[in-house]
Amino acid sequence: MRGSKRDWIFRVQVHTLEKNEVLYVVGNLPELGAWNHNQAIQLSQEHGSRDSPVLFDSNSSGEFYNDNEHNNAGDVFGDVEDDGQIFSQKVALPIDADIEFRYFVAVICQSNGTKNSAKTLIIRRWETHMAPRLIKKNTPSNFTSDVLPDPDKFGYYNGYCKIERGWLTDETVIQFKLFNNPIKLWKNRLQNRKVHIKMTPVNLVRHNSLELQQFGGDCVDDSLSMDTQDIVDQPAFSITEIAVMNDEEAHFKIQEQFGRAFNEDEFIIFNVAVRYPETIAYLVDYYVYSSRCFPGEPPNHIGFSYILPSTLQSSVGLLTVPITSTKHRPIGQLTVEYVVIKSIPDYPWDMSISYAKHWEQRWSGLDVGHRGLGTSFQTKNCANVRENTIASLKTASYHGADMVEFDVQLSKDHIPVIYHDFYVSISLKRKKQIEAMDMLEIPVKDLTLEQLHLLKDFYYPGDSLGKVLYFVDKAEQGVNQLVYHVAEGREKNPRFFDEDLEDHQPFPTLQTVLQELEQHVGCNIEIKWTMQLKDGTFELNHPFDLNMYLDIILKVVLEYGGDRKIVFSSFNPDICAMIRLKQNKYPVVFLTQGVTSKYPTYHDPRCQTVPMAVRHALAADILGINVHTEDILRDPSQVKLVKDAGLIIFCWGDDNNDKDTIQHLKKLGLHAVIYDKIDEYNAKEVKESIFLVDARESQKALIALAQCNQSCPPQPQITNPLNTEKDYYMDIDKSRNMITATSTTTSLGSFGEQRDQ
Repeated sequence: MRGSKRDWIFRVQVHTLEKNEVLYVVGNLPELGAWNHNQAIQLSQEHGSRDSPVLFDSNSSGEFYNDNEHNNAGDVFGDVEDDGQIFSQKVALPIDADIEFRYFVAVICQSNGTKNSAKTLIIRRWETHMAPRLIKKNTPSNFTSDVLPDPDKFGYYNGYCKIERGWLTDETVIQFKLFNNPIKLWKNRLQNRKVHIKMTPVNLVRHNSLELQQFGGDCVDDSLSMDTQDIVDQPAFSITEIAVMNDEEAHFKIQEQFGRAFNEDEFIIFNVAVRYPETIAYLVDYYVYSSRCFPGEPPNHIGFSYILPSTLQSSVGLLTVPITSTKHRPIGQLTVEYVVIKSIPDYPWDMSISYAKHWEQRWSGLDVGHRGLGTSFQTKNCANVRENTIASLKTASYHGADMVEFDVQLSKDHIPVIYHDFYVSISLKRKKQIEAMDMLEIPVKDLTLEQLHLLKDFYYPGDSLGKVLYFVDKAEQGVNQLVYHVAEGREKNPRFFDEDLEDHQPFPTLQTVLQELEQHVGCNIEIKWTMQLKDGTFELNHPFDLNMYLDIILKVVLEYGGDRKIVFSSFNPDICAMIRLKQNKYPVVFLTQGVTSKYPTYHDPRCQTVPMAVRHALAADILGINVHTEDILRDPSQVKLVKDAGLIIFCWGDDNNDKDTIQHLKKLGLHAVIYDKIDEYNAKEVKESIFLVDARESQKALIALAQCNQSCPPQPQITNPLNTEKDYYMDIDKSRNMITATSTTTSLGSFGEQRDQ
């Protein structure tokens, strides 16, 4: 009967929960939150020692903390079964609709201490199978008055486990990076001693940020050492984790009671999540173990540092703070780099699907068009279509590119545009002085989109050379502007004369690319940002705030990306971590040049070798890495190293511009090869994207299903389906919502049509 409902018990077993974590179920119907995590249904614990979860508010306290004595659910909740805790909840659901759902683990926060304050959920872990859990319509209730359903196992569905870390919903993450001899101690007795370091967020006020204007607040007693600090000064919500860039500790884990020993040449990241960063300071404690200590004896607390929120105003930065002894005397200094990662404000997230760690096994050896059809300025045998233009991207698509790679940066007025170099080269000359070419290099960031688009080609008939690109200056001073790619300008040799073709113009917007490029072509979107070199210099003095910069780009992609296969990439490891935390939809790969003789070395050790890039990818929980081919050819065993870590590996570089090298790299097992002139080097017999092939096969499956429904008798429902997703079996019900089967068109569905590995 239409509109009728039946009761359903959601019951799930989870092995390990940290303090204050609770279970939720979210699904596609309003009764389950319509994929909105803040409207999800909270599950109650069975057989546990807690009657209800802790609600974090302005009056609550307690560090989100877990030491070695709390590493399993039994320690947190009391004596329970060895196989974990069970959470459940009864919900009335429509009987005439298919119901999709997922479980997730969250921490509950409230915006302030008022009764009408809306709760906010901090997502810690969630199930991310391509096909969500499913209750078929017309299925009766799954329980009786005396029999409960067997519990689901959190993360396990269709025969395998798929759990991912959450993304930023309402919290801010501050990452503190310690490397390159960051701790300097001046006392002789502390020289050559191994120092343990611990990071703890501390409230500077008693009330949260929403109450400051009304009530103000009291300062904390900053003399308290952190291993015994009064719990009242702890933030209402905070999580402190630590990762070390080595083979054993690359994944973030809750820090231990006395922190982590810092060893020479290590790279340590403290990852601190808080709600109100403007009211939180970070107290760094330093410990040294006695040379004669016995097992279990605590270390000596030798000093501490404070990092105040006023010093963390920019998104990235470098700080040096004093180390003060317990007797309030300076004994050294700490130098730390930081990155502040903020959530995208006011974005309507949903939990219907995530591609952040999704890559099909058959997506191997993909052909990726570098800047479209290829670099058009820096090589002798360069592309005949201007790079990073609509025309270049479409031409690569026409010649069978599975994906196209292009570069994104912001114009002065904050519009994402497609262009590789940080600078353009402009020539200012008077009409009667054609021979004079004074070149001026200007950063793209200093020109508005209108100014960039005014730099459009026209033919100047008085030019004795016949064809030169000129650009009219509207200042009425008789001066023309001539714009070049920087390489063109330095050689004073313009290459392209396509002024009448809009698709060939430089600086297309990211929105235009996503709207005009064929949907079946994937996009590898490289985020351009200045990098610091090992000699301390920067590629560019960047004026933009990095969080704002990324939010603008991500919003365009999230709005116009549609069902297209999209992968983000960047040479900046912090940007990769930020993109991963700022959104829950698209995957990220870390670009690394590794060991190379072709380019200067970057300052950040994570950029310097493939093993360090792998560790960063694991810590940031991203899809994989994109390696400079020079380093792969130097040591091909690194491909196995990456794949054994469970990561996807792309490659880039001038070495790829050779048919034999491309085939060699594919045989090594590279998931994608990025190269120029895909119109010449692509060896496919049929020049079309693998994603177009996938869409066509999905369409055939839908047609076959429709025909079967017309001619075949109803089949009994399978309540415990085979491992369809793991075995790459097409989930027809999922596909039906994403592909329209017609006799005249073929459209590409989302990543969600394909099954996990």
